[in-house]
Amino acid sequence: MIRKYITEKRSWLLLLAALQLIIIFVAFIDSAIPLLPILYIVLLNTLLCLAFVFLRYSRETRFYKSLASWDQIYELQAVLDPGSPMERLVHEAVSAQTDRYKRESFMNVQLLESEKDELLAWIHEVKTPLTAMQLMIERLPDETLQRQMMYEWLRIHHLLDQQLHQKRIPFIRNDLFIEKVSLAPILNKEIRALKSWCISKRIGFDVELEAETVLTDGKWLAFMLRQLLTNAVKYSEASDILIRSREEGGHVVLVIEDSGQGIDPRDLPRIYDRGFTSSRFRQEGAATGMGLYLTRQVAEPLQIRLHAASVLGQGSVFTLTFPRENDFQRLTGM
Repeated sequence: MIRKYITEKRSWLLLLAALQLIIIFVAFIDSAIPLLPILYIVLLNTLLCLAFVFLRYSRETRFYKSLASWDQIYELQAVLDPGSPMERLVHEAVSAQTDRYKRESFMNVQLLESEKDELLAWIHEVKTPLTAMQLMIERLPDETLQRQMMYEWLRIHHLLDQQLHQKRIPFIRNDLFIEKVSLAPILNKEIRALKSWCISKRIGFDVELEAETVLTDGKWLAFMLRQLLTNAVKYSEASDILIRSREEGGHVVLVIEDSGQGIDPRDLPRIYDRGFTSSRFRQEGAATGMGLYLTRQVAEPLQIRLHAASVLGQGSVFTLTFPRENDFQRLTGM
């Protein structure tokens, strides 16, 4: 800050230095003026100016220091009250800009809320004809056509489900209800939803739950499992998907393992990035790059540790480590 202050006052300091040099120059060329007393006067003037600058530095930079340390939020309590007319001018300009940003931000939030509510209402409306369509598809006499249409129906259903939960994720902490949840009913429901797709791809599920109860939100856990199981089925063929749970160090660990295409080691660090799709094996139109991204977004507020391991061409393993009850009490203040 002192360098900036000197730069700001440079013109005044140069003026004072020039005045002292003029006095010395006049005394030097005029023999009638004694030079030594003039040098004493110039020295005293210089010391006085330096003392004045030093004392004024603290007073004149307090406001700007508080402004520099301001965290750019919409409140100006951290900024000191201005002491000079120029500081008041800066403070008024910043306050006016902050008020304008507040109004714009409030209007944008209101607009986003309105769009979110309209989209959620639309998704719920679409679910009604989708349910009717599912019933009609199940009554088709041609099994091949039925499987194909059911697969397309399932894709639409999952895309709508992703969109629905994506809009809710920013407000997930207001929607959480943490309780002890049994894994078996949630897994069974999600597996049944994929039944027709799994039959067409000759995929089975091998479920073995040593630890059945976890501390989480059942609705959001179901969404996470839906994304992981859908990915496992999508990239597998004629194989079993293994689902295991165990207790480890007081934590319940759920493992979902498939024998599908696997993930390229170069892609593993990016699989949770928004919109990322693998450059190899996954050039299908069905890939949106949102499933694992949304899974990670939900895992964080649920305090679920998510880990992925894979061998290209041999399959992938996703591990969910659930929090202990005392962990949740410490982290969420329950």
